[in-house]
Amino acid sequence: MPAYWIAHITVTDEAGYVEYLKRATPAVESHGGRFLARGGRHVTKEGRDHPRNVVVEFPSLEAAESCYDSPEYREALVFARDAAERHLSIVEAAG
Repeated sequence: MPAYWIAHITVTDEAGYVEYLKRATPAVESHGGRFLARGGRHVTKEGRDHPRNVVVEFPSLEAAESCYDSPEYREALVFARDAAERHLSIVEAAG
């Protein structure tokens, strides 16, 4: 069953976030992740707005967690931590 990373992001350091993206994208793709939404237009109906919203589909919850915990993605996160405020959840698709 597919699973999704759902991330809400406010970038605070553009250069640092670009470094994160350069490293995170191949890590995500190597774990079967496919970007469904990456930035772009959005409308916030409830809660705090974040200018960047990302949805990534993975083949399974295990693949999504494996990606997040992988050494490659952990290396990318070093750049994101000081460059953005992020909220990320991993959600399994409805069966």
